[in-house]
Amino acid sequence: MSGMDPSRWLRDARRVMAKLPSLRMGRVPDAPALPVRDPWPGDANRGVRLMKSELELGGAYRPLHPNHWHEIVGSPLLRANAHGFTWLRDLRQLGTDPARSRARLLVSEWISAPPPDPLAYRPDIIGARITAWLAHYDFFAATADDSFRQKLMARLVADARALSAAIPSEELDARALTAIKGLIAAAVALPEHTGFMQRALRFLPSEIQRQVLPDGCHAERSPAAHLAALQDLTEIRELLRAGQTQPPPALLAAIERMAPALRVMQHGDGGLALFNGSREESGKLVNLVLTQAGRGGRTPLSPADGGFQRLQAGRTVLIVDCGFPPPPGVDRNAHAGTLSMEVSIGRDRMIVNCGAFPAGPPEWHDAARSTAAHSTLIIADHNSSEVRPEGLGRRPSIVAAQRQEANGAYWLEAHHDGWLKPFGAVHRRRLYVSESGEDIRGEDVVEAAQPQPFALRFHLHPDVDANLQQDGESVLLRLPSGTGWRLRADHAQLALEESIYLGGPEPRRAEQIVLTIGADGPQHVKWAISKVRDEARPRQDRVIPPPGTE
Repeated sequence: MSGMDPSRWLRDARRVMAKLPSLRMGRVPDAPALPVRDPWPGDANRGVRLMKSELELGGAYRPLHPNHWHEIVGSPLLRANAHGFTWLRDLRQLGTDPARSRARLLVSEWISAPPPDPLAYRPDIIGARITAWLAHYDFFAATADDSFRQKLMARLVADARALSAAIPSEELDARALTAIKGLIAAAVALPEHTGFMQRALRFLPSEIQRQVLPDGCHAERSPAAHLAALQDLTEIRELLRAGQTQPPPALLAAIERMAPALRVMQHGDGGLALFNGSREESGKLVNLVLTQAGRGGRTPLSPADGGFQRLQAGRTVLIVDCGFPPPPGVDRNAHAGTLSMEVSIGRDRMIVNCGAFPAGPPEWHDAARSTAAHSTLIIADHNSSEVRPEGLGRRPSIVAAQRQEANGAYWLEAHHDGWLKPFGAVHRRRLYVSESGEDIRGEDVVEAAQPQPFALRFHLHPDVDANLQQDGESVLLRLPSGTGWRLRADHAQLALEESIYLGGPEPRRAEQIVLTIGADGPQHVKWAISKVRDEARPRQDRVIPPPGTE
């Protein structure tokens, strides 16, 4: 064992032992002892695609034929989704006998010819698969023949043994919670295997402590990862209650902290802000998760550990990323978006980040993580953090923010040194939101001994209609609700350029306002966004077909 990590050696040894026949394995039950419930709604549109042998995830599409499991290709995220079977809820949402038969056929073919893809046997994927099969047992298996049910239950027992041996998972991010959830689901459905519950509860508190920050934010600093982790934790709590096992205090406390922290990341439409690999998600789903989680504590407006700042006045919500990038180990989806911001007015998103396309081609994934894909400042087209496939390299060592509030108005001052090494530069951003929410002002400053060229970007949601005014110093923005807003700036060349929006169900064309300053220009720019009175005008939607489907 010289030079080998002892914990990894023990984990590998347990995995080998889990695959061996065991006298203690006991009889394979005929059916789950207790029902496992899936509390989340499916997507009927995805269900229709599955009936046509097509799997959709985050705007990416791949064939999913029952007898072609070994041919599943694509991004790791898409393959993980396929082998995790969470899409069973989309077939369940259809609620038809053909959907039931398709679910049974897909599961049966997977069991009969397990795919060779190693990713299918990663602990979090096994955990997701166990949970999905058990949660949808009544949907696709209860009326099946004895042979199918016997094969299904035998596979569940084998997977649960393998999962028990693989925990604690090598994955340091939110995927470890999915693995533990799967083992707890197996323990509830297979109570004769007492070791499953003991092992899961042994590692659950420490995993929660590592992933959930004291202010309730998730360690990945991603609204999407936060939502997924809160879903897993609320499912774990209900599984333990169903199995008449007392939830550990760490679990209850984490849920109570995470629920209000998630509200900080919500826009007026109920969906999520687009930071660090996030997409909008359904506002109904986010609110359902919050309802399932419970009331929780008081919602913080500026979580100290998570670093997000929420400025809300009138119908205006402004959310700013003022936190350190997530640390190594939990930064695989991290973006170079320090001090980026998003603005929504009521249910209309106005200023956004580009979002994420994790299930798409690598070049799309990397482009969405760049600083230029965020509504913030960028120096000489260099990212504020170095974007690498496995996470981030160079990153800010100082990120600080200070906010003040008086009579309903907000001031926020923040800065970071992400460009200190390449340019000796610090970015300072000052923001103001009036008490009515109808006047937003900002100033962005580059502090450097040697003046640097920089650009300030305001990415617009695709539903925003933007028109550059004749004076070339302002842009009129029309929201779907019909309200008009004007963005103007001083000391900068203003242009309206193409952008892309990856935050919704599919990629869409969008626009961005770009303020440019040369190296010989002033190292600061002042801008303002204010409400105007005007009539609404109709506009056309702009949809980009997903890559590979043209």
